[in-house]
Amino acid sequence: MKPDTHPDYHFITVVMTDGSTYQTRSTYGKEGDKLALDIDPSTHPAWTGGNAHLLDRGGRVSRFNNKFAGFIKK
Repeated sequence: MKPDTHPDYHFITVVMTDGSTYQTRSTYGKEGDKLALDIDPSTHPAWTGGNAHLLDRGGRVSRFNNKFAGFIKK
């Protein structure tokens, strides 16, 4: 294996949106750097079950539901 082909893998501190922190290993920055997150699992709707609504543009959702009505359990 060629020498110096892999990046430096070291500990950094990740700062969540609520101010909590944890340490992880990463190739980001240098040893001891802080990575501040704008979006994390405590704020993102995908993990929090946010109020995202499915919009039916041009009847696409309705057509999908009609086409696959036998496969979807309600």
